[in-house]
Amino acid sequence: MHHRKLGARGLETSALGLGCMGMSEFYGDSDDEQSIATIDRALELGIDLFDTADMYGRGENERLVGAALADRDEVTVATKFGIVRSDDPTERSINGRPEYVREAIDASLARLGSDHIDLLYQHRVDPDVPIEETVGTMAEAVDAGKVRYLGLSEAAPETIRRAHATHPISALQTELSLWERTPLVEIIPACRELGIGFVAYSPLGRGFLTGRFGSSEDFGAGDFRGRDPRMSEENFERNMTIVEAVQRVAEGKDATAAQIALAWVLSQGDDIVAIPGTRRPERLEENAAAEEIELDEAEIRELESVEPPAGDRYADMSSVDG
Repeated sequence: MHHRKLGARGLETSALGLGCMGMSEFYGDSDDEQSIATIDRALELGIDLFDTADMYGRGENERLVGAALADRDEVTVATKFGIVRSDDPTERSINGRPEYVREAIDASLARLGSDHIDLLYQHRVDPDVPIEETVGTMAEAVDAGKVRYLGLSEAAPETIRRAHATHPISALQTELSLWERTPLVEIIPACRELGIGFVAYSPLGRGFLTGRFGSSEDFGAGDFRGRDPRMSEENFERNMTIVEAVQRVAEGKDATAAQIALAWVLSQGDDIVAIPGTRRPERLEENAAAEEIELDEAEIRELESVEPPAGDRYADMSSVDG
């Protein structure tokens, strides 16, 4: 597995990381034994970036990842704070206040079973707290040795610039795939201007780009994709045209649709790392093989010629910064 630089402060990770969110929530029933086997296989394949957050499984995902990676100093564990959940599973708020940031960092360290966080992201920007206050508090944790590198998630260019002026930001994590290409217009150019790496989450369009789903009724109980606007009955058929383009290219490359979708993300620049999520070792192996696929200009044009998907990325887009 090749490595890529994220930012200018020395952080390097495997070109493909592992998104661990689905191991604890959002995609149906969890199986910790299988999830740990998947993490173990990732290590064998040379994957060394593991992505979690304090809100995934209400902290259980951090505990799982921390236990699976105990005593593994050679890996990068990234976690996030800032999305606060209540007893109502549908209710969430954003908190970037300094006192909350300090509490969240200490809580994450305890759950991870570590004395430091390799890469700490603000999960969502709090519109009620100046970004300088939030990032300034994150920087205090760097000075204290609790955090090594700082990141933001789903931040707009001006917010990124203000944050970076407060303390160097190593990585911006935002959705990027053939399913969601808008970061290519302003966000990634801003990151490159500032020397910030880009981490692409949901590079498989929440699994849609794999071609494994035939209708909006294919999502089981507990799978949040059943509420995804882009996977709704009214948008599903229209958005399948993107999958069909991916499958055409895949057939010509003797590859899977998932591998082509990931290869496209990696082709967008050597400062981009993708973190597809999976709970299955066999899917992980399939994804990891995408790093060896090179798309030519004609294949990239074919993939990018399809119209962007219909529908919002989330049912509630109010938590996305610009």
